[in-house]
Amino acid sequence: MGPLVDAAWLAAHIDDPDLRLIDFRWYLDGRRGRDAYNAGHLPGAVFVDMDDVTAETGPGRHPIPSPERFAAAMRAAGVSRRNLVVVYDDAGGSIAARLWWLLRHFGHSPVAMLDGGLQAWPGGLSTATPSPPPGDLEAVARPGEVVDLEAVRARAPSVVLLDARAGERYRGETEPVDPRAGHIPGALSAPWKDNLGDDGRLLSPARLRERFAELGAGEPGRVIVSCGSGVNACHHILAMEVAGLGHPHLYEGSWSDWSRHPDLPAATGAEP
Repeated sequence: MGPLVDAAWLAAHIDDPDLRLIDFRWYLDGRRGRDAYNAGHLPGAVFVDMDDVTAETGPGRHPIPSPERFAAAMRAAGVSRRNLVVVYDDAGGSIAARLWWLLRHFGHSPVAMLDGGLQAWPGGLSTATPSPPPGDLEAVARPGEVVDLEAVRARAPSVVLLDARAGERYRGETEPVDPRAGHIPGALSAPWKDNLGDDGRLLSPARLRERFAELGAGEPGRVIVSCGSGVNACHHILAMEVAGLGHPHLYEGSWSDWSRHPDLPAATGAEP
């Protein structure tokens, strides 16, 4: 299964008993994903809250949960080892890609993201809340996919650090949630939105390869992706897989981790 499915495929398979559809909406501005879900969601979708798959303590605002916490949340959502999981949001995949990555990170490979998200769905929405039986998913973290602050500080000059936030946050013109404005010195501005076309769907593999090549990010083992708190950066991980480039490393805490350390430098303005 590839990292993406389109709405036509989902419509044809939505009644498959082995499909588990997850609504993973979340908003930085304080709106509640569950409220959006209750107002209307894809038929058969269950809701998973960001807080349920986030550790209570750790680096940054959205630290990676323990395997036990993640497995408990997925089992409550009815996810079993046999299930193909399809995740979606209404934000260009910038939120859903996090759950896609978490499932992969914890060893559940049959997972895909709905390309274009809720807006791509051609049918009606539902307000019914499914009650799937508890799942049996087991979670074991894959090693070597996550880096911490010290690894980012000590990275070699040949390692490319991509910042997936919007340009105005990267440049330090605004900072709505984290302690300081700006970006990690040496990071390149690479807004996640530029992985999308005008239709809200991911660019073709060829165009994504061109984009990452222009950023110098053609070798996944030499790439670290970051954002505000490690959520939107997962969009780059998914996009690089679509492009056939494999997986970069995720800086777990991202700017929300780096910026809370006053002794660490913060750069502002555009790239030199």
